[in-house]
Amino acid sequence: MSAADTLLPLRDVTRHLRVLGQHYSGFQTVRVDKIVGSVDRTVDFDRFFRPRNRQLRERLAALRVAFAGREMPAISVYEAGGVYFVIDGHHRVALARQQGSEFIDAEVTSIRTSNRLSPGVDFKDLIHTEQHRIFQERTGLQSVLPDARIEFSRPSGYGELLQVVQAHAYELSANRDTLVSMPDATADWYATSFLPAVEVIHSQGLARRFDYKTDGDLYLWVNRKLNELRTRNSEATWTDAVEAASRDDVPRNHRAATLRERRTPLPTN
Repeated sequence: MSAADTLLPLRDVTRHLRVLGQHYSGFQTVRVDKIVGSVDRTVDFDRFFRPRNRQLRERLAALRVAFAGREMPAISVYEAGGVYFVIDGHHRVALARQQGSEFIDAEVTSIRTSNRLSPGVDFKDLIHTEQHRIFQERTGLQSVLPDARIEFSRPSGYGELLQVVQAHAYELSANRDTLVSMPDATADWYATSFLPAVEVIHSQGLARRFDYKTDGDLYLWVNRKLNELRTRNSEATWTDAVEAASRDDVPRNHRAATLRERRTPLPTN
């Protein structure tokens, strides 16, 4: 059972995104296709609210008979980031889906989250967004360079880059013989390392050859190459590192695998 086939648990949203508040929104008519998850029954239904076992299917069939020609009672949901998570009424949602209903009545409690969600959101989107936020907060990048945009195809890139920036802060403090704040070190790293590297990555054609990778992906790759080269030659340059990366034997299926797994941070509220 893949994450894409499973109802999204509300606890995953509240665990990986910031919760900024909660309030009771009352009775509303909500779009059925925006009901993407559940509070406590994610294993009973798939992402389209199709029941996963015979007992649930029988319950759904009985419900179809019971409400033939009658209006169903409102379901109860949490709204978070623009999508809905069922508290009570999973079978009614399943029946609405099965009958092709566009809307359903619901009693709504709204949770204000740091990011907006869409019907296609999955667990990997949440992890990616969380790692992006942690990187932004710990480096201070957003405060010192609000227009800078550094993203990765996979969330692991943020943790690796955070270590690079922290190492830069340590070296900068040692060279200046004074403690350099993390935001100031981040701004220095961005100007003296990231931007020069990205310029060479583009001018030497690496970005064009690997157009399915982000600048962040390519920077980490080339930075690793530069560190390897400088163990033998302290004068190695970004150009040398890009040339070394270009000689790497990249698997033929790497493009398809990267694009299949690629995520971007969810938009902020």
